[in-house]
Amino acid sequence: MHSLLIFTDLDGTLLDHESYRWDPAQPALDQIAERGIPLIFNSSKTRPELEQLRRRIGNQHPFIVENGSAVYVPAGYFDSDKQSESKYERQLFGPAREEILTVLNGLRTESGFLFRGFYDLSVQQLVEITGLGADQARQAMQRDCSEPIQWQDGDARLEQFRQRLAARGLRLLRGGRFYHVMGKTDKAAGIRWLIDRYRSRWPEKNFVSIGLGDSPNDRGMLEAVDIPVVIDPAEGEALRLEHPGRVIYAGAKGPGGWQLAMDRIFREG
Repeated sequence: MHSLLIFTDLDGTLLDHESYRWDPAQPALDQIAERGIPLIFNSSKTRPELEQLRRRIGNQHPFIVENGSAVYVPAGYFDSDKQSESKYERQLFGPAREEILTVLNGLRTESGFLFRGFYDLSVQQLVEITGLGADQARQAMQRDCSEPIQWQDGDARLEQFRQRLAARGLRLLRGGRFYHVMGKTDKAAGIRWLIDRYRSRWPEKNFVSIGLGDSPNDRGMLEAVDIPVVIDPAEGEALRLEHPGRVIYAGAKGPGGWQLAMDRIFREG
């Protein structure tokens, strides 16, 4: 018998792209909880954002933030006997945000690149751009290891910008609404690290990993799992994957597609 590990993107995948609701996927979420399957959020969102969502959904498992830049593991999750004064064990996979901002400010000054990051925006401006509430916008601004930006220059300049970042050890990842400036990591790094932790902690279990995502920045995550699930994006065509194993194409958007895919996995085993 195998034991499932489920890694999921949020915006446009488990959460509706516009409303940020997950109601159509609630039956699958209930079944996952009843079966004790670890459900691990893997998102561009920040720690405060995911903490709030985990409380609302009732999730108590590790989570991956800012496109794979860091993993948070609840204290005692893998070792209940280990004493800790911290709420989490944190594993970083990229440079701190302060280092990233130093590079961004330097590039803007040196080369005149036109963009604006979260650090340029007020809470109200971010609310207007994203449709988030004010509290959610504040949480989105509390970043550890990445900086989302709105690009305001041309395509040729974007490629120059990407090259300048790479020369400084950073990468530019395109998300749903923003480009994300971050270390040379992706959503796969945290998955691999966590899978190793699960296997080390419970070597008697045959873990099978599932990943669900909808956008290009989910590709690394989907390629790192045993069973990738491609959710239809809010706009455009679904990702196409070359994967040595079984690939599931949900054929529907957002949480509705998430539910359909999980129904199929549970039904087919």
